[in-house]
Amino acid sequence: WSLHSSLISLSTAFHYTYLSASKRFVEGDVEVGVAGRSFMITGANSGIGRATAMAIAMRGGIVHMVCRNKDKAEEARADIVKETGNKEIYVHILDLSDTKKVWEFAEGFKKKYKTLNVLINNAGSIICQREINPDGIEKGFATNVLGVYILTKSLIPLLEKSPDPRVITVSSGGMLAQKLRTGNLKSERGHYDAALVYAQHKRQQVVITEQMAKTNSNIHFSVMHPGWVDTPAVANTMPDFYRSMKGSLRSPEQGADTVVWLAVSEAATKNPSGRFYHDRRMVSTHLPLAWTHSSPLEEQKLMHLLEDMAKMFQPQ
Repeated sequence: WSLHSSLISLSTAFHYTYLSASKRFVEGDVEVGVAGRSFMITGANSGIGRATAMAIAMRGGIVHMVCRNKDKAEEARADIVKETGNKEIYVHILDLSDTKKVWEFAEGFKKKYKTLNVLINNAGSIICQREINPDGIEKGFATNVLGVYILTKSLIPLLEKSPDPRVITVSSGGMLAQKLRTGNLKSERGHYDAALVYAQHKRQQVVITEQMAKTNSNIHFSVMHPGWVDTPAVANTMPDFYRSMKGSLRSPEQGADTVVWLAVSEAATKNPSGRFYHDRRMVSTHLPLAWTHSSPLEEQKLMHLLEDMAKMFQPQ
């Protein structure tokens, strides 16, 4: 069994192309103005994040781009402003793998801004070799899981005060081949396989979304699979998969479509909170007859572990 062959079979599970899926989309769903509403997008300077920022800016939204690289972020911001004429695009520099900084950023943001309508957890990283951050946490887990948990948790009070609040997390279909693990969260034991570790993080994101939806009923939570998108991350970290699938990979705009739909449409919030989406449809978080189900106890254990870890780095 290899993740490469699993990803190929998962691609066939999501076999229909974006073009065939888009035939059933209700175009009016996303033909909405969102002037005055504010959207925070992590990893907003490239790929799906940038395409999402552009789409929201076009609709008049206030966009907070949370990015790691200042030069790339400013360049992307200038492009978005030029293309859309929307000047309410703000850059914030944050490396989500630096756990203490995530808390500091979120706490600072709440002091400075009075409203946040939508948080889009898009930034993710596949770390090819195991690396640890200054706090001794494996960088991929710090970015994809703990960073998402802390940023979301800290911003919940601000979201709750804002009209029609939503949290959207960009996961991956790779998680369908993974059962939730609550041990070895920092990948300290055993062989480090970057693609498998990333897929596990994406499963953990699904569980976080489901659990947060249960405890924060005023906010609409969702998590989604963008389809297999032609991004540098896929090309660099999964070269075999990239080569075999290159012809059928989606553009960043196609990958961002469901994120935008979840962020702006009225239709999205008519669905229950905490669900998993692909091409604007709620889909199962497990393949048929899958062995990937976890117990409520395991899911709560993950949340307790994240809570304990997060507290260690919370500013006093």
